[in-house]
Amino acid sequence: MDNAPIGIFDSGLGGLTVARAVIDKLPDEEILYLGDTAHTPYGPRPIAQARSFTLGCLDELASRGVKMLVIACNTATAAALSDARERYWIDAHIPVIEVISPAARQAVVTTRRQRIGVIGTEATIQSEAYLNALAAVPGVKVFQQACPRFVEFVERGQTTGPEIEELAREYLEPLKEQGVDTLILGCTHYPLLTGVIGRVMGEGVSLVTSSEATANVTYNELTDRGLLHEPRADGDEPCHQFLATGESTMFPRLAKRFLGPEVGNVHQVHLPEPGAIA
Repeated sequence: MDNAPIGIFDSGLGGLTVARAVIDKLPDEEILYLGDTAHTPYGPRPIAQARSFTLGCLDELASRGVKMLVIACNTATAAALSDARERYWIDAHIPVIEVISPAARQAVVTTRRQRIGVIGTEATIQSEAYLNALAAVPGVKVFQQACPRFVEFVERGQTTGPEIEELAREYLEPLKEQGVDTLILGCTHYPLLTGVIGRVMGEGVSLVTSSEATANVTYNELTDRGLLHEPRADGDEPCHQFLATGESTMFPRLAKRFLGPEVGNVHQVHLPEPGAIA
């Protein structure tokens, strides 16, 4: 048993969709969430910069004694996964979980005609992380589309309406023309847009998010390593903590849309400048 919290990191609020799934799957566990709201979104940034921001945030979580790190951000995963696994899993013996491989595996199970679409930030699409994750699957064709403005809509709480629907049609039409039957939402912000994305893609297209699949991997890793929190007594509720690198006045209101009433006080943290990160 290990009663330390699970550290979950995202460039902003999107990783709260992963936190929600982890809390549902592992109700005895405590979550320590860090959103890099000072630098969101990561998608348009150079990969090296996203890597530096990611490692700085993971350092902060590791310094607070977490037993596992979950990189709940596709862009951060594409930019820094290999470095993070060496830095924390190999050197510090803290398991590192990511969101790309679980979503890719779920898409393979879901697709009926082996035509899979992927939407994500510019950085995630350019990294070809999903192409690489699906490359070994015989017969699968993968079609990618960057949707850079989706994150800004979600971060300000605008998830419905004619403006976002028009943007979704512009982004998604090329994937519809390719006849994809499964669409990976390759950004943890995008589950908040499943209504408009599903409407545009149509009922015949299955939407795959990384949240549930990542929660399953988290459960399995904690179980296999004997790191599960001890069973709680009646009335002993987990104490989840939420951190943000930027001003946190908007965080609680918007975070409740992602996670629900579990979001309490959000504390601002100040991290070293990126140039100080090795």
